[in-house]
Amino acid sequence: MLLTQLNRECLLHLFSFLDKNSRKSLSKTCHKLLQVFQDPLLWSLLNFHSPAELTKDNFLLGPALKHLSICWYAERVKVCNIEDWMKNDFQRDFCNRHANTVSDFLLEVCNRCPNLLSLTLSGCGHITDECILVLLKNCPKLKTLKLENCVRITDQTLEAVICYGRSLQTLHVDFCRNVTQTGLERVRKKCPLVILRAERSANMIPDSKPGKKLMLKKVSGEPVQL
Repeated sequence: MLLTQLNRECLLHLFSFLDKNSRKSLSKTCHKLLQVFQDPLLWSLLNFHSPAELTKDNFLLGPALKHLSICWYAERVKVCNIEDWMKNDFQRDFCNRHANTVSDFLLEVCNRCPNLLSLTLSGCGHITDECILVLLKNCPKLKTLKLENCVRITDQTLEAVICYGRSLQTLHVDFCRNVTQTGLERVRKKCPLVILRAERSANMIPDSKPGKKLMLKKVSGEPVQL
């Protein structure tokens, strides 16, 4: 039996074992396999390992997308995590090349994927609170939100979770240095059913421009100026 003689259900099952590039290559062989590639049911799960992958044409965004992961663990992530006022010209140029890549992609997700159930972002140093706010508004079924090493995420994202994360069951904000203990306590108080994890977040020192005094609290609760 030829591959193209299989029914649609079998072909979808076979395609599900292939990575995005292999699916795209196979879809170029005939019209029937192209239709399988374009079937939204094939794209309920998407995993990306760098911002560059988001600009390729080897996947499909649609209402069937349920689980999305964008995890960037390369050494270059460290450049994005440097405070803007500390970056040299080379580092700024590097960041400018992909500064809006993930944000623009997530806006497309907001418009096309209202049934999204889980989102994981790791090493996405340019993602902002505003982007997460729009996502929570447009994806009301979101149950799991995991943010790791997203340095621009602040307590504003936590407030957005309180206001719009009605279906949220799990929230991780690990290594997000601009999230505070006060913001975390508000989530615990307002959303007691949400499983909240914030590994090494509230204990990290938030970004502070040179010359700006940073207020920290001692164990006794008394504020101290640095």
